[in-house]
Amino acid sequence: MSFYWLNVLGGLAYGALLFMIASGFTLIFGLMRVVNVAHTALYLLGVYLGLTMLLNKVNFWLAALVSGIAIMIVGLVIYRGFLHRYRTQELTTVLLSLGFSIILADVVLAIWGGDPRSVPPPPELAHSVQLFGVVFPAYWLAMIGLAAVVAILLGLLVRYTLLGAIIRAGVDDQEMLRALGVDVDKTFYLVFALGSFLAGLGGVLGGPITAAYPGLDAELLPLAFAVVIVGGMGSLAGAYLGSIIVGLVNAFGKALFPQLSYFTIFVPVAIIMAVRPRGLLGRR
Repeated sequence: MSFYWLNVLGGLAYGALLFMIASGFTLIFGLMRVVNVAHTALYLLGVYLGLTMLLNKVNFWLAALVSGIAIMIVGLVIYRGFLHRYRTQELTTVLLSLGFSIILADVVLAIWGGDPRSVPPPPELAHSVQLFGVVFPAYWLAMIGLAAVVAILLGLLVRYTLLGAIIRAGVDDQEMLRALGVDVDKTFYLVFALGSFLAGLGGVLGGPITAAYPGLDAELLPLAFAVVIVGGMGSLAGAYLGSIIVGLVNAFGKALFPQLSYFTIFVPVAIIMAVRPRGLLGRR
C-alpha cells in the first residue's frame, strides 16, 4: 500500500510541476496558434535564475516572483523581435522557437556549467511529513496545493475578466474578434507575457522537484506536449486534468516499467488522440 501512495503523491506533485509549464504553453497556443518550442527552455532559464538568487540568500518566494518577471521580459523580447512577425507562418515559428530553445540552453550551459545542481525549497517546507503511511517531502505536497491555486487564479482570470473574455472569444473565432474592433495583437502580447511569466515562476517553484541541469528543457518538452494533447489545446481545465493524468502515468510507469517510461506515457496519449482528437476537454 505504501508503494501505491508514494507513487500517487509523487505523480500528483510532478503533475503539478507539469501544469505550471503546460498552462502557459496551452494559453499561448490556444489563442495565438503559436507552438512555442522554447517554452521549456524559458523554464530552464527560470530555474537557474532562481537558483542564483537563492544562493545569494534571496527569499524563495521573492526569487520565484523576480524570476517570473525576468523570464516574462525575455519572452516578450523573443516574441516582439521574431515570433510576432511570423506568427501566421506555423512552420517558421516552430523553427524559430526551436532555435531560441537551443540558444537559451547554450546560454545556461555557458553561464552555469554542466553540473547538476539541487534547488533548495523554502526553509519552512524543507522537511518531510508522514502521510498515508509514507514519508514524503513537505514541499512536494505544497507544490500540489500551489498548482491548484494557480489553476484557480487562471480560471478566474479567463472566466471573469475582460482579458479572459477576449482570450475565450479569440480561441473560438479570432477573425470575428478583429471585426468587432478588438486589438487582438495587444492581447497576443499580454498572453505571451503571461505564459512566459508562468514558465519563469514555475522554474523556481518546480526547481526543488526537478533540480537544475542542462537538458532538463528537452526532457520536459515532450511531457508538456503530452499534457496539452491529453487535456485539449487551449483549455486550462484540460491542462490541469492532463497534467494529473500524465504525472500519475509517469510515476507509475517509471516505478513499474523503468525501461518503457516514455512508452507508458505516449500510448495513452495515442489512444486519447484516436478516440478524442481534440483532447479530453478541447474545444476546437
